[in-house]
Amino acid sequence: MSLVSIVIGSAVILLIAYFTYGPLLVKLLQVRDDHPTPAVELRDDVDYVPTESKFLMGQHFSAIAAAGPIVGPILAGVMFGWVPALIWILVGSIFIGGVHDFTSLVASVRHKARSIAEIVRDHMSPRAYLLFLSFIWLSLIYIVVAFTDITASSFVKPILLENGETVTGGGIATSSILYLILPIIMGILLRYTRLSLGWATIIFLPLVGVAIWVGQKIPFDLGELLNLSPADAQRAWCVILVVYCFIASIAPMWILLQPRGHLGGYFLYVALFGGMIGLLIGAKPIEYPAFKGWETAKGDPLFPVLFITIACGACSGFHSLIASGTTSKQLKKESDARVIGYGAMLLEAMVAIVSLCCVMMLSAQHELVQNPKPNFIYALGLGGFLEVIGVPVMFGISFGLMAFTTFVYDTLDVCTRLGRYILQELTGANGLIGRWMTTGITAVAPLYFLLEQQTDAQGNIVPTWLVFWNVFGASNQLLASLTLIGLSVWLWKTRRAWWVWIVLGLPTVWMYTMSMWALTRIVQANIEKTTNPVLWVSTILLVLGATLLLEAIWTLVRPSGPPTSTPMIPIKDAAIGTTS
Repeated sequence: MSLVSIVIGSAVILLIAYFTYGPLLVKLLQVRDDHPTPAVELRDDVDYVPTESKFLMGQHFSAIAAAGPIVGPILAGVMFGWVPALIWILVGSIFIGGVHDFTSLVASVRHKARSIAEIVRDHMSPRAYLLFLSFIWLSLIYIVVAFTDITASSFVKPILLENGETVTGGGIATSSILYLILPIIMGILLRYTRLSLGWATIIFLPLVGVAIWVGQKIPFDLGELLNLSPADAQRAWCVILVVYCFIASIAPMWILLQPRGHLGGYFLYVALFGGMIGLLIGAKPIEYPAFKGWETAKGDPLFPVLFITIACGACSGFHSLIASGTTSKQLKKESDARVIGYGAMLLEAMVAIVSLCCVMMLSAQHELVQNPKPNFIYALGLGGFLEVIGVPVMFGISFGLMAFTTFVYDTLDVCTRLGRYILQELTGANGLIGRWMTTGITAVAPLYFLLEQQTDAQGNIVPTWLVFWNVFGASNQLLASLTLIGLSVWLWKTRRAWWVWIVLGLPTVWMYTMSMWALTRIVQANIEKTTNPVLWVSTILLVLGATLLLEAIWTLVRPSGPPTSTPMIPIKDAAIGTTS
């Protein structure tokens, strides 16, 4: 079997799912275009903006994808072999992640583009709402910790190529800095001149390529500049990235986030389709073992570790925050929810599969496999795929690392901004001072973990991102299960249809079981480290998860009246479901 057959076979399976299970979900949720969406009804051209699906798709895809479908599949592939990872990506994205994203988007649209937390408040209780918000905020902090540390490592550690050339971390840092400057200039020109978005894209997209090329010529080596060790240089970059998070999350969206997101979308598409074309033309063989066993050498069992290691690419609770936070306010018509909610999740699964292929082409003895560095494995793999279509290998690897960093920027500032919204909601700290204070708390909290030296059970120093990836994965997957619980309650209370327990109920049980099991294992592994924040935060997440489940059960079993009213189209003639 070759990588070509894996890529083609996976693409066919995902396409079949989009054209079969996707329409079924549309029918079950009664998606119709004769209901005006909040973007149309509440249009203010600031938050509520009806957007064509071809544009909204890129924005939504860029926001949900980030580096998650790169890191998770690579780690899981290294740990357990590529077959279990591939099966979970395909099954998870089609029957769990796609359902989660699509239903989150539709639910938000049906509730005037409000968040999932507010839907929980409407259909469960104010207490559940506060618990849900608290859970989300803690999960966001762990996302920032994991992605900040792994990005900082890209700016410090070099990659030695087989031809003797070196891709320097300082060069990637230079390219990243230039990449952040370019969208600022683009945003200013778009706002204060007559430059159109089309011409801005034509001008600035090639300049991003120039930034990647220039980076290796003038590397910004922070360690050499300040005479720091690699470990200290990485911590310094962590501080700089946290400062970036603070600035980006309070800056006007037009000056950085919107133009950067626009350019970043092209990174995603080029990385995905360039990698796929290189895979198809190159026909590289599979070298990595298909299955390495039910348990790793370190004692991590496939159940539940696989299912919290691969989050984005199969199912991710973070997606619900994007779907109900920004995308629902821009959905022009309800039928667009299929391509944006369900389709983007399946497309993200292809990103995960291309990332997994970067592992599959390596031998089990490869240095990057022995000490997994997902960002470098991805960059090396993508560089190899692009080399097949004529891209110089050094540029291809630099592009891979820059693409990875670009995806992370999207995650970091979105998480910080969402964290600020949540703290403002919980505390009522509004206004300029409240905005700065809540942003500062959300941005600074990760530093506590990033500046601490992390060790494993044997006392060996381990990368911070690796320590927190399992916690991030478990909390992210538990967020997905709690979102599915809230959506199940909403649909049951409004529809009383048996299919709710099949389409949403079974995914809920699976995700809740895997994530709570994983968090329990994390608590057990750290139970003797009473000063370890991982122990206490994991315990808090467990308690929040259990409490929210009890809230949902009480909501479902307590006496209630007839189905509550939400904008739904009756489907008396439908083959599945009941009349609302």
